[in-house]
Amino acid sequence: MATKISDALKGLSRELRYEPTTKHIRALLDGVPVLDSRQAVVVWEPRRVVPCYAVPTDGVVSVLSPAETAVRGGDIPPMLHPGIPFSRHSAPGMALDVSAGGQTAAGAAFRLDDPDLEGYVAFDPGAFDWFEEDDAVQSHPRDPFHRVDIRHSSRHVLVSSSRNVLAESTTPIMVFETGMDERIYLPPTDVNWDALVATDSATLCPYKGTASYWRLARTDAGGDDAGGDVAWSYVNPLAPAAEMAGYVCFYDNLVDVKER
Repeated sequence: MATKISDALKGLSRELRYEPTTKHIRALLDGVPVLDSRQAVVVWEPRRVVPCYAVPTDGVVSVLSPAETAVRGGDIPPMLHPGIPFSRHSAPGMALDVSAGGQTAAGAAFRLDDPDLEGYVAFDPGAFDWFEEDDAVQSHPRDPFHRVDIRHSSRHVLVSSSRNVLAESTTPIMVFETGMDERIYLPPTDVNWDALVATDSATLCPYKGTASYWRLARTDAGGDDAGGDVAWSYVNPLAPAAEMAGYVCFYDNLVDVKER
């Protein structure tokens, strides 16, 4: 019987998973080295959507000590999405504080209690400055089984909010990302910028870079919320996503995105 790969991967999501990498991995705390290893593994705790790095203890160049608290067990949500902190662990192990250069990152490491990962310590992606070889890593390690495919399209796309046209284009780019819905990004020249106002929101993606956000310029007669973010763009994306620079994507659950 044939296996649908995405279903098989989802079936593994409740297990502790790892994948070795040959990259030279380093992490710094306020400029002071915390770890330095060429034997790192990419690790997903059970129900974690995004991974972290774990390294053997001989690659740790900081001081590790037992943490006071760590959240584990049945109080963890069914799926640990990116916004759920590293300190909420779903695998057996011990939470650790990390000290280097007079600074301490509380609970920023986790010694895994698993025979296949014996001697490995996982580290919080958000607590340190990370490098793969000599390149900085944003947000969290890239999932080696995750793809982002960018394709140019001639779809005719109209974006509106009540009676207000927010954008219309026949030259969008389509972004197909593993495990996510397809996204339609529109050229900035096809966006009605008078209808949008930039906000202070920003998010980091290890595949695309830093996203900037916009809200509606006013509340339309139809009752649209002018306060929430409705669109985003990677103004200066990472090199693999360079084609997306300046293109704008709208939340299709907040405004009307139609293909004509």
